[in-house]
Amino acid sequence: MTNKIVNSAKTDLKLILASQSPRRKELLAQLGYQFSVQASDIDEAVETAETAYGYVLRLAEQKAQHVLSLVPQAERASSFVLGSDTSVVYKGKILGKPDSLEDCINALSLLSNSQHQVLTAIALASEEGMKGQVVTTEVTFKALTKAEMTAYWLTGEPHDKAGSYGIQGIAGQFAKTINGSYSAVVGLPLYETAQLLASAGFSSSIHTK
Repeated sequence: MTNKIVNSAKTDLKLILASQSPRRKELLAQLGYQFSVQASDIDEAVETAETAYGYVLRLAEQKAQHVLSLVPQAERASSFVLGSDTSVVYKGKILGKPDSLEDCINALSLLSNSQHQVLTAIALASEEGMKGQVVTTEVTFKALTKAEMTAYWLTGEPHDKAGSYGIQGIAGQFAKTINGSYSAVVGLPLYETAQLLASAGFSSSIHTK
């Protein structure tokens, strides 16, 4: 019995990633599917009394729905759009992307020597409807000094990252334990994404004979 990677799923289905994130693009490519990329344009503000779970799921679904609306009508029946969103959550508080060194230090000070959650939602939109789910991963950081936080900010890595860190980069050394999906913390849960695509009719990227 041999296993081989095939280029994509069913040839009659079109997959679109509703994100310009290089991390999500790389992760989806790991699964072996062919896809195009189309950035979404939605309001990402947190709504009043919205939970972190509800927030990431809503954004993933809205990103997917927005990009689906941009697909020409003649192509829409065979098109599926994958949206995703990630939030770092500490004691119920969503930690967004930092705008300054002060923002970064404030966020990392909360995460220092403590456990937090990373919630990543995935949503698949098509003319058949919307399917989505949220993956939660527990991450525990080591104790961080202010000097470490400042030096990390100066690397430029945390500038566009939820929670002011990127687990796949320099900040990987901050994480003492990760309980759950590492790829979800990076930006796209591979197992759950593959299962979601399979449920929509996409063939596995692993072909077994």
